[in-house]
Amino acid sequence: MQEFISYFMNNPTALYCAVGLFSLCIGSFLNVVIYRTPKMMEQEWRTDCQLLLHPEQAIIDESKLTLSKPASTCPKCRSEIRWYQNIPVISWLVLRGKCGSCQNPISIRYPLIELLTALASLVIVSVFGPTLQMLFGLLLTWILIALTFIDFDTQLLPDRYTLTLAALGLGVNSYAIYTSPTSAIWGYIIGFLCLWIVYYLFKIITGKEGMGYGDFKLLAALGAWMGPLMLPLIVLLSSFVGAIIGLILLKIRKENQPFAFGPYIAIAGWIAFIWGEQIMKAYLGQ
Repeated sequence: MQEFISYFMNNPTALYCAVGLFSLCIGSFLNVVIYRTPKMMEQEWRTDCQLLLHPEQAIIDESKLTLSKPASTCPKCRSEIRWYQNIPVISWLVLRGKCGSCQNPISIRYPLIELLTALASLVIVSVFGPTLQMLFGLLLTWILIALTFIDFDTQLLPDRYTLTLAALGLGVNSYAIYTSPTSAIWGYIIGFLCLWIVYYLFKIITGKEGMGYGDFKLLAALGAWMGPLMLPLIVLLSSFVGAIIGLILLKIRKENQPFAFGPYIAIAGWIAFIWGEQIMKAYLGQ
């Protein structure tokens, strides 16, 4: 392992190439995570509802959906997507954005998420270099990308990812990788409570729910990774990013629709993770 690390320390080009190529593959997998996770949750909810409301009936026989099974298929013609049709970015370009069997258009979002994953991963490498901070930073980045697009699509922030992210943050910082163990614990607690308080005050005043519990858990997870001192910056950045993207979406959609706040927390959290200290120093004039 030491020789492996030494090689990449002495050959930064090899490190960038390795992480870039691997991250493209991770981006392809994240497309599956983003698409299938809500469907897996819906399948689980249907089963739970049937057990609760009609326990005497047999469970509806449907194949269990997972991240690995069944194999990916075209949503229109149901033909299986071969491995050579699933090479990140390249396959989409070779197929000209269409299914190889029925010529049904394939969304450009798939290669864009792959490229976004690779680009964000390379930023992590440039900031942290070949260190443990880099490895865990890549995990944080990939989970935040998945959560961002799941929430954009469905207004859901699955516990299986937000709580896992929080546990990783607490575990990583038990060794003081990014902040002290005490700071990580208080970051988790304060991150959850600050949005929870805003939620209940808004609900008392208006009688409406302004955000979901997933937003609390996501901010708590980011607090576990970065500590409580970064939380004000994350909240301010998320509001700023949300205002800009929200205005753009209003112009595009041309109608009032509920929009998720989680993606803006995730984007702001990633920015704070990378450049938070520099932003705070610049703001305080230090």
